[in-house]
Amino acid sequence: MTPEIKANCETVRNRIGHRSIVLVGLMGAGKSAVGRKVAASLGLPFADADTEIETVSKMTIPELFEHYGEPEFRSLEQRVISRLLKTGPQVLATGGGAFINENTRSEIAQDGISVWLSADIDLLMERVARRKNRPLLRTADPRAVMQRLMDERYPVYANADIEVRSRDISKEDMAANVVAAIAAWLDGHAETPREHSATEASDR
Repeated sequence: MTPEIKANCETVRNRIGHRSIVLVGLMGAGKSAVGRKVAASLGLPFADADTEIETVSKMTIPELFEHYGEPEFRSLEQRVISRLLKTGPQVLATGGGAFINENTRSEIAQDGISVWLSADIDLLMERVARRKNRPLLRTADPRAVMQRLMDERYPVYANADIEVRSRDISKEDMAANVVAAIAAWLDGHAETPREHSATEASDR
């Protein structure tokens, strides 16, 4: 670990307080793979919302979509993420549609720092082609579906606190980029919400 990366990690660890680092973005952006590396570099727990959903439901994501439909899945997803956010600090990877839910965005804003891993369509398609558990892409033209999802969701993802471009580099380098971006963002935000409340209380 270079001195710069080490300094960024120390900044993030010392400044995030109770908040979770929440990775958002489309399928294939690298949220889970990069999230694990970010968590390891910061010495924080890692949680994957989709994995947690499968654990509590005892069904896979495709099975949940098939048996209950997307609206019911999104409701379960919101409840799971809400619970996970109460256990920070941690690094939390979310499913592609999670941040689109207004209530989930609000809870992430309250208890987390949101990081959008943005990516172009060629990189996303190359990555999702390696896995067959993408229910939204079970169609004759998955690239067209991905483009539609980008058109619909990228304007919402843009509300995240931080954007980091997902590139075809090592997971370790991507994790370092994410940590550096969070450290820079924290430098522009003097105190956490909890610290702010404590300061106000001590002044009374």
